[in-house]
Amino acid sequence: MKVVTIKDIIRKDVPIYYRLLFTGVAVLEIAGKTEDHRIDFSVEIKPTGMKEINVTFLDQIYFPLIPAAKELKKFIDDMHSNGTLPD
Repeated sequence: MKVVTIKDIIRKDVPIYYRLLFTGVAVLEIAGKTEDHRIDFSVEIKPTGMKEINVTFLDQIYFPLIPAAKELKKFIDDMHSNGTLPD
């Protein structure tokens, strides 16, 4: 399983400055073919400076959930570090 991209990312308006909430469509490559899955995800910066990323699948996936969420969290962390998440 590989994360190709996350498209149609929309930031939800939240008055808490250290929590960023988003919705989007994850494009996953599974067994040689790509599948789109709607997701909600958040990036929260803890007081210690650590990042906590949570991913929720809005569609049912036919792949083990934990490895898929782990790969998406890595991808989202890279996007946040590179500044490619929408403001």
